[in-house]
Amino acid sequence: MMITNMELCNCTKLRRAARHISRFYDTCLAESGSGLRATQYAILGYLKNRGAQTMNELAGLMTMDRATIGHNLRPLERDGLVNIQVSERDRRARIVSITDEGRSRMELGRLGWERAQAEFEEKFGKDHAGSMRNMMDEVIGINFHT
Repeated sequence: MMITNMELCNCTKLRRAARHISRFYDTCLAESGSGLRATQYAILGYLKNRGAQTMNELAGLMTMDRATIGHNLRPLERDGLVNIQVSERDRRARIVSITDEGRSRMELGRLGWERAQAEFEEKFGKDHAGSMRNMMDEVIGINFHT
């Protein structure tokens, strides 16, 4: 069997794996009744654990550009899960914070997220999962020429 470029492409492999895992986490979160998707759960988690962030800071944490984080925040703001306000220090900056309703939805989704974590680690292996997370942190830390 001939190996194609796409079978060797790091980007393609990472994106395929990310979509596969995201679908699984989305399914587990949906079963929890939280109404959250994996990306939304992650955004709320950062806000809950780190406190209010500017949109640029949040985009950095999520490794997204500002337009993409804005697109992801719209439904969270619409549903009252986050608050977005103009910064008092810099009128160009927007400060994002989690609301009480956002915390409640996170708590509702927590069991689905924990189930996804546990099943992933059971099937992939706890040591492999830990190594994968460390490796992905290293990948994120690489400064590519763009």
